[in-house]
Amino acid sequence: MAYKDLREYIAALEERGLLKRITAQVDPELEITEITDRISKREGAENVALLFENVKGSKMPVLMNAFGSYERMSLAFGVEKLDDIADELTEILKIPHISLQNKMNLMTLIPLARKAINFPKYVKNAPCQEVIETEHPSLDEIPILKCWPDDGGPFVTLPLVFTKNPATGKRNVGMYRLQKYDSRTTGMHWHIHKNGAENFRDMKARGGERIEAAVAIGTDPVVTYAATAPLPRDIDEMVFAGFLRHKSVEMVKCITVDLEVPATAEIILEGYVDTNEMRREGPFGDHTGYYSLADDYPVFHITAITHRKDPIYAATVVGKPPMEDCFLAKATERIFLPLLKQMLPEVIDVNMPLEGVFHDCIVVSIKKQFPMHARKVMHALWGMGQMMNVKMIIVVDAHVNVQDMKEVWWRVFNNIDAKYDLEIVQGPLDVLDHSSPMAKWGSKLGIDATKTWPEEGHAREWPDEIAMSEDIVKRVNERWKEFGLD
Repeated sequence: MAYKDLREYIAALEERGLLKRITAQVDPELEITEITDRISKREGAENVALLFENVKGSKMPVLMNAFGSYERMSLAFGVEKLDDIADELTEILKIPHISLQNKMNLMTLIPLARKAINFPKYVKNAPCQEVIETEHPSLDEIPILKCWPDDGGPFVTLPLVFTKNPATGKRNVGMYRLQKYDSRTTGMHWHIHKNGAENFRDMKARGGERIEAAVAIGTDPVVTYAATAPLPRDIDEMVFAGFLRHKSVEMVKCITVDLEVPATAEIILEGYVDTNEMRREGPFGDHTGYYSLADDYPVFHITAITHRKDPIYAATVVGKPPMEDCFLAKATERIFLPLLKQMLPEVIDVNMPLEGVFHDCIVVSIKKQFPMHARKVMHALWGMGQMMNVKMIIVVDAHVNVQDMKEVWWRVFNNIDAKYDLEIVQGPLDVLDHSSPMAKWGSKLGIDATKTWPEEGHAREWPDEIAMSEDIVKRVNERWKEFGLD
């Protein structure tokens, strides 16, 4: 199922009792954050999306916590569970080597792969341009949130930032927060390893004084997710969104810049980033649960604002987990697992715990096949794209359920020898990591919690795990109702 826009997704949330409308007046400075944070920390039916309809100083309603549960993430993608998306991708990746025996498999799978590719569709008229302001565009009309007391100012927290590489013309879409400086300028917080920052550097290296940018706010949920996905450099996020939603993303040409944006977005900010201008940005209460420090970042200058007639402002708040962004990260974990298995076939499953805020911890189960296999997997993961930032990798055997952290910690606490099973290396870290003595790099830890083999040089006789015999388990299962314990 593909939602045509954010409004259709909101209607689906409301129909299922997953959204609460707030009619009392709320303040975009701190108050919306406090309300949303309390709701996001709840479990079950009390954790809902929030639509604030009466926001102080603005006519726009504010949507919060739209992705803040596994149920809402699955609904956003139109699936029963997030693993369903991975299963579909797994089938597409099963294209076998070409041989006479595999001819029939190829005939079946290649059309499936082609069907999965839904290239963007370009339109001339778009809801996001029902209202066009080029003479006096002003961010003051938008209820941009100040989330935490020590934030450097209000921040746009759910923006899809569109740029093009000046050499190739290829589109990139990333999610980079925007601190509002005044009615027509914001910060552009793209980290050094992000593709948007690379486009910026390439433009500057070519002598360009500005790079055009456009920001979409309030897109359909899959398009929003696609901007957060850790895609390879040359994969178009809008093509990826078309695959996920089984339908092309409609795009429209901007008014003042040579970029295309999602046609059904609620709000579009058009403008440019000056390659020679930097300004202090931050602090910002970040997803680590700590404030990220103020630093100098490029400045986004707005040349036009377009929007729907009655726009909805979509935002999020990050902080101590669990929060909404954790579930966006969980979608990435499940969707990209088949691709990870393609590169590392020994991998069985992975879990990035919510408390690890994406880049601080990953647990991986493997089919161990040779001595030091866990070390091989650790270093392979540290060499893969954004996995380079992972601060702790825990490796367990294939039969361990990595989604059950109680079992994982039992394995770690009981299986490791600190002298031999800890791997400490140095390398890149996320720019938000405050614990390292150096910015952007430091020490990382690998924990080998697999069963130690004698060939690994430090194993005594390894005891058998306690487990009940299969016939007794079967007999008790068959008689369970007799015991009256349900």
